[in-house]
Amino acid sequence: MGNVHTYLQNLVDQKKLPGAVLHVQHHGKTVFHKAFGHYIDRYQQTCPATTNTKFDLASLTKVMATLPSILWLLEHTSLELDQNIQTYLKDYQHPDVTIWHALTHTAGLPADLEPPVKRGEKRDILKQINQTTVASELGKKVQYSDIGMILLGKVIEEMSGMDLPTFTTNHLYKPWGLTETAFNPPSRDNTASTEWHSDHYIQGDVHDEKALLLGGASGSAGLFSTARDVAKFGHYFLFPDSQDVLSDAVIKRARTHVIGNRGLGFEVWSGHGAPLSCGRRWSEGSFGHTGFTGTSLWIDPEEELIVTFLTNVVHYGRQHNMKQIRPHLHSLISTTLTKGETF
Repeated sequence: MGNVHTYLQNLVDQKKLPGAVLHVQHHGKTVFHKAFGHYIDRYQQTCPATTNTKFDLASLTKVMATLPSILWLLEHTSLELDQNIQTYLKDYQHPDVTIWHALTHTAGLPADLEPPVKRGEKRDILKQINQTTVASELGKKVQYSDIGMILLGKVIEEMSGMDLPTFTTNHLYKPWGLTETAFNPPSRDNTASTEWHSDHYIQGDVHDEKALLLGGASGSAGLFSTARDVAKFGHYFLFPDSQDVLSDAVIKRARTHVIGNRGLGFEVWSGHGAPLSCGRRWSEGSFGHTGFTGTSLWIDPEEELIVTFLTNVVHYGRQHNMKQIRPHLHSLISTTLTKGETF
């Protein structure tokens, strides 16, 4: 099976991954933190990935920005999970869709807008989202949706009176010490490029087309960070008493299975259904999330294991092997720790 380091280096050598950083924490201690590969920047210069490289987190934004922001509002304001989104967003046309529905992806909303947004296109994203139809019975079926999370991002802004970058920085990232985590990073340097567009690689600008039209920050995508910071966030959700931004109770509620391998925001392994991207070896109750650009965070409370894997796999295009790479890597990490072998 080979060790973790060899596996990742082979993926880079075989051009199945451009750049990547892997951070593994076990029983509260970092046991592996290394960078692999490279990226080509917006000037078409080759840059090595380092442990300080920032990555476009894509849909990890959903659990690192939108989810904790909603949890903070639950504890500090009159917001409740069973409140209708229309309470805060008057133009939203579905009066029965609640915050809970959007967080658990049970609002019956489609995954994306149709037709999908193309980079450089001019579209009124919010107007189209407000008019999107609900396709299935509320609360009964999980259907992963960017649209529900974008709505929640707007609820956060409406409720707090701040834009999402300001709210998350002031109420979450500064108190948590996540100094490398932000929307619209102020510098593009040391930021892994994503996809080729027009005549350059996208670097420092959000890859997600909807988030780009929403100013680079949305409830669905837009966050940039390092593996170190993502792992620190994971630590807080594994060990809630290590932070004081959110209560232990609300964090534990968020990571608890609700329906169809979903919790509040997170994927949560229930032991039933198709295996999640953490693979088959992880304990029931493991929770995490992935991002389209090639990012993931997985946490196993039983094993006190946190694995942060950040890549810019879309650097090579949207046809890739991440669906195979992620579960194999996470199973390999689990086996390595169980056997006491070296990474």
